[in-house]
Amino acid sequence: MEGIRKSPLRDEKKYVYSDFFFMLAPRVVERLIEGDFASYLQKNFYGPLGATTVTYNPFLNYPANSIVPTENDFLFRHKPVHGTVHDENAAMMKGISGHAGLFANANDLAKLMQMYLDMGAYGGDRYIREETLREFSRTQFPENDNRRALGFDKPNLKYVGVNNNTAEGAGPNSFGHTGFTGTFAWMDPDTGLLYIFLSNRVTPTRENTRLYQLNTRTQIQQVLYDAIAAESARIERLRTPSSRQ
Repeated sequence: MEGIRKSPLRDEKKYVYSDFFFMLAPRVVERLIEGDFASYLQKNFYGPLGATTVTYNPFLNYPANSIVPTENDFLFRHKPVHGTVHDENAAMMKGISGHAGLFANANDLAKLMQMYLDMGAYGGDRYIREETLREFSRTQFPENDNRRALGFDKPNLKYVGVNNNTAEGAGPNSFGHTGFTGTFAWMDPDTGLLYIFLSNRVTPTRENTRLYQLNTRTQIQQVLYDAIAAESARIERLRTPSSRQ
């Protein structure tokens, strides 16, 4: 934490991927609420959403055979990682951080992401103000060639082909996040598409990069967009009277 506080800002306004703020965020929240970060999230978000498996340190509440293992870490922890966070910084923060550490199944993660997709509302209740989600999900500094939103990722400013960070069909209003272990969660307000891909490509080692090489996540995402486009075209044909010869 002290190292993060002392890290200098760069003179050039250039995008750099950094977790620093998100490591500090829980401490900021705890100062504001005068309470525990993880408990606050459970009480105000995950619990009311019915997302019961979204949690930090799942080994405290679930048997190991219900938790997918991650990497065989013989450099930092000197053992296979199973039931605890894979990220080393989050591990040093006892598994609870703003940048890593959450576990969930796809169904409960979908509830959280659907709330984001619906701009802060879910099941008739509002969790986050709509204007807040719209601000956090828009590209903030495109003039610096930075595609990122606040906390969320965005499609590249220009589509770069099969190696793009999203499928070509993902529109500029879409947003989401990709994870180091191969996870992918993406929301598109224009189509209503919520796409979640969970994987552990670091099993048994982070040297496994085939998920990226094959563009597996984005190719599946494009299949979904193609299906939406085909269905929209079919509906449009049904609405348009056929001309008589």
